[in-house]
Amino acid sequence: MRTVITYGTFDLLHIGHINLLKRARNLGDRLIVAVSTDEFNLREKDKVCTHTYEDRKAILEALRFVDLVIPEENWEQKSTDVDKHGVDVFVIGDDWEGRFDFLKEKCEVVYLPRTANISTTEIKKQILTGSCT
Repeated sequence: MRTVITYGTFDLLHIGHINLLKRARNLGDRLIVAVSTDEFNLREKDKVCTHTYEDRKAILEALRFVDLVIPEENWEQKSTDVDKHGVDVFVIGDDWEGRFDFLKEKCEVVYLPRTANISTTEIKKQILTGSCT
């Protein structure tokens, strides 16, 4: 069984998230999604999510191509997660290109292209300005 893992906040789930998750799942037989906790987002990213960690976790668990959702509590846990879950492929968006190459000693590292013109930050801006299209 080929295990794939990816990481993210996954707030306001959108088509970019879905595209990334489907492509990640297609790289293996099992997809683990590590979701940033509320505390990690606030402490390390200075970010407050629209949805709580528990709600974001439940939304991701409802997707048929996601097999397991785990909390992301710190930057350093990626290496440990790869070992703990027997990960074969680490996947992340190409906006992180090169940042996780250190994991290549443990597994394959794949940087997937982001879906053009979509991000949670932009969606939030559109909602605040009333400029949704």
